[in-house]
Amino acid sequence: MKIAFDARGINWYRGTGIGTYTENLLKNLLTLDKINKYTLFWSGADYEMFQKSNTNVKMASKRYHRFFQEHYFPLDIKSNNVDIYHIPQNGIGLSENINCLKVVTIHDLIPYIMPETVGRGYLIKFLKDMPRIIDMSDAIITVSECSKLDILKFFPVDPNKIFVTPLAADKIYTPLNKKYCKDYINKKYGINYNFILYIGGFSSRKNVSLLIKAFEKIKPELDEDINLLICGAKKDEIENLEKISKNSKVSSNIVFTDYIENHDLPIFYNAAKIFVYPSLYEGFGLPPLEAMKCGTPVITSNIPSIREIVGSGAIMINPSDIDELCSNIYSLLTNNDKLKKLSEKALIEAENFSWLKTAEKTLKVYNTLFENKLQTNTNLD
Repeated sequence: MKIAFDARGINWYRGTGIGTYTENLLKNLLTLDKINKYTLFWSGADYEMFQKSNTNVKMASKRYHRFFQEHYFPLDIKSNNVDIYHIPQNGIGLSENINCLKVVTIHDLIPYIMPETVGRGYLIKFLKDMPRIIDMSDAIITVSECSKLDILKFFPVDPNKIFVTPLAADKIYTPLNKKYCKDYINKKYGINYNFILYIGGFSSRKNVSLLIKAFEKIKPELDEDINLLICGAKKDEIENLEKISKNSKVSSNIVFTDYIENHDLPIFYNAAKIFVYPSLYEGFGLPPLEAMKCGTPVITSNIPSIREIVGSGAIMINPSDIDELCSNIYSLLTNNDKLKKLSEKALIEAENFSWLKTAEKTLKVYNTLFENKLQTNTNLD
């Protein structure tokens, strides 16, 4: 097969779930598949690692992305007789001029389910484009059974057209020496205290405000001197969260780090006492899995997509119940045996996911789609 892949999101969405998915999927596809030919539409730097004997990297400009999407990509796909074109960023940028089989990855339908948590510009574009994208696509990949059900809820799609390929945590997420991690963070970031960790975005659906309020409530009851460390790029509703923190009685114990480079994230996970992720909605929910791969005890939300991931490897709570969150934070931080057992369970459950498995399932989608087309053409003949 000849496969075209929109890889622009690797640089455009670096540090987000879509960027992480695009990069790791493509890396593992190219490691796994030495037979099919790949055209990679790229934007920005760092494409060298994707140059293989069966790849052809073609540069596109972010400034003129509409020209490339509507004219250059369709023309290149047609002239090179490409069989399948995969657009991994929710199908955004899929042109009606594409004349081959089209695969889109739809990560979630947050603009449909929680529109109040999405920026107005993106919300309008998503709601306008998604019906067309779903109708045009020959196969839809999504990241969880929960997201598949959401798609079926909002769109009259044949369930057999939707394929679930769960995400994974990168190989860099692994248990590390805790003393080394604490010393590293102290030296580089000036963080020399024990901490409860949150890593992720700051949209209201991430529910970080509940975590801040729960920490304020539980901190006086803890004998241990511990802080709440909140890591993530300062955007979305960060100003509101910083205001809540500033007005808290324990404001001096709440620290916002801003963006942390990917290579340092495993060190933060390993150095943390516990990781808390009280999200209200996720298509998949990668941070709890990353923490589990490091053996870090996790408290997270009892919502369908996260239940699929964590199994028995985390404590799940009602993300609307501050008292339940408080009691579980207290229970973990005051019971070393419980911390150890949860860490062991986390490592076992996390082994169910790998990017190689994601790539294998994705390649199976390509093969199924292509074989179905060949069969259809044979029947017509």
